[in-house]
Amino acid sequence: MSQSYPPQQPQQPGPAGANPYAQQPPAGAPAPYPAQPGAPAAPYPAQPGAFAGPPAPPAPGRNNLALGLIAAVVAALVAAGLYGVVIGLTKHEIGWAAVGVGFLIGVAAGKAGGRNPAVAIASAVLALGSVYLGQLVGTAMIGADELHVSFSELFFDHLDLVQQAWKENADPLTFVFFAIAAFAAFSGTKKAAA
Repeated sequence: MSQSYPPQQPQQPGPAGANPYAQQPPAGAPAPYPAQPGAPAAPYPAQPGAFAGPPAPPAPGRNNLALGLIAAVVAALVAAGLYGVVIGLTKHEIGWAAVGVGFLIGVAAGKAGGRNPAVAIASAVLALGSVYLGQLVGTAMIGADELHVSFSELFFDHLDLVQQAWKENADPLTFVFFAIAAFAAFSGTKKAAA
């Protein structure tokens, strides 16, 4: 009787049939690595060190001047109103509020407009206007309280009186708040666009 050496094993279909040492998971068993959400199902898990393909291209840089200016103007008007209310309620100019005005304008402009240098400059200029408008609103709120008239009557009908009162009460610290707000707007735009 002649028998071949080594004894012949029955062939199984698939990779295990070609390699007697390869083991296939039982049917219905979970995969050793769970699939990533949204990824196509792979027949075998990726091996460490395997080439995954080229990296994704970087996101395109935003450079929308019009959208940045619109966002900065809207933020400037909102910030001016809030700053004026803070001044009117506390009857004081508050430095951190001026920083908040500038930063709010800068972040809105940078997020919407991107890295366009004109957006950063425009946000700084709008921050100056926003602080001024906020100080006028605050002055009108304080004056309306003292004169027992409505805010809207004093602010809209007698804006010249409000501006005159602002000029009389302006001191060097008032102009420091302008500079702080402009710097915060400029730097906030740069940080938000990065």
